[in-house]
Amino acid sequence: MAAISKQEFLVWQPCYPVVKETDPFYYEVVCRLFEIAKQSAMADLIPEEAMKRMSLCMVGYFQDIIADGGIWRSFVEANRKLYGWAIPFHMPSEDYVDYELNREDVNFLTWYSLAMSYEPLRTIYPHNVGILRLAGEWFEYLESIYEESPEPTDFAFWRGLDFYDDADRSEIYRLGQWLYMHCYLLTPALGFTLGEIMAENPELQKEDNITLLHDRLEKSMMEDPTGPLALFIPEWIYLLLNGKLLKPKKEESEVIHPYYEKFIAYTKGNPIAFFQTYEQMNTFFIEALGWEKGEHHLAQMKGEKDFVLMVNRHKGMLMARNVARCIAAPENPYYDKEYAKTHAFDLLSIRGLCPGDLLQKIFENKWLPDARFPGTEDTKIVEENHDFIARCYLQQYYRGD
Repeated sequence: MAAISKQEFLVWQPCYPVVKETDPFYYEVVCRLFEIAKQSAMADLIPEEAMKRMSLCMVGYFQDIIADGGIWRSFVEANRKLYGWAIPFHMPSEDYVDYELNREDVNFLTWYSLAMSYEPLRTIYPHNVGILRLAGEWFEYLESIYEESPEPTDFAFWRGLDFYDDADRSEIYRLGQWLYMHCYLLTPALGFTLGEIMAENPELQKEDNITLLHDRLEKSMMEDPTGPLALFIPEWIYLLLNGKLLKPKKEESEVIHPYYEKFIAYTKGNPIAFFQTYEQMNTFFIEALGWEKGEHHLAQMKGEKDFVLMVNRHKGMLMARNVARCIAAPENPYYDKEYAKTHAFDLLSIRGLCPGDLLQKIFENKWLPDARFPGTEDTKIVEENHDFIARCYLQQYYRGD
């Protein structure tokens, strides 16, 4: 395996392309992390490029902790605000110290950087033995050099910036670009979004279309959430600079959608309806919503099954297919517990399978009791972390609006 090059390391640094005096030290650290990974029990399962990204993620965390740059601090504080705990999946021990090097942090980041970097292991269990062993080896190494590690130069260039000050606008924009493209915490979650961006336009993959790709990524940076919490870049920046989440502006129309009253009148007040077949759903369109008789509405859905329709007072109606058997709603006659044991986790991890509004409704009512990471029987970890898991995997498909 080839080592991590200096260029591969430097591009992740916040002051790139300027080389800082502490960069050589941390370059040696990331190379050592990579060597540890190559010798670990996970080496046969993880390809070189994914292992590199994982090592770069871990050294970024270490630099952030040494510098108290605030990125990890912001993540922990956001978790506490949203969920009441410091980090996902791991209960902190008595030795856990906020914003310092912690075994639990390393455990989480090892899982996160792998799951977001390598498609075949995308849904790997956070408590997988191999992940925890590698994380333990990484933690022991980082702990052994913790006291001697120099504070990374300019790793927190954003200190003192004012989110609302026009004079800081250029530096804040620079911060946003780095957070989106090269920050150890946010960038791993960009991986699958980037794949979708490249797939939507083959021209972006040509070497002579760098400007076109740059413009498309700029658009994504402005429009798409990212990072393990699927926050938008302004939300991340505000959190980093002010230590709290930016309050979203709610702009909800007061106009009642024409489908809403027809839908709930037919269902006797229930905003959700379940259908096993396309034909059943098409009949609902005609009888409940008054769509034209004798037509096959949404004909592209023919041949699909297990539909769910949900109506919102202002947004209108949404549809999901191939999910009804996973949803343990009392009024759902098609719920299939055995099927759900295998497929319920798909709703939290496959983008576009289940609309975000419907998924939130499912969470609110605890209608996904069978969801588990593939290959495990652990439903508790999903139950306790369902919103985080959906944010991390689904990104804009969960928080797009």
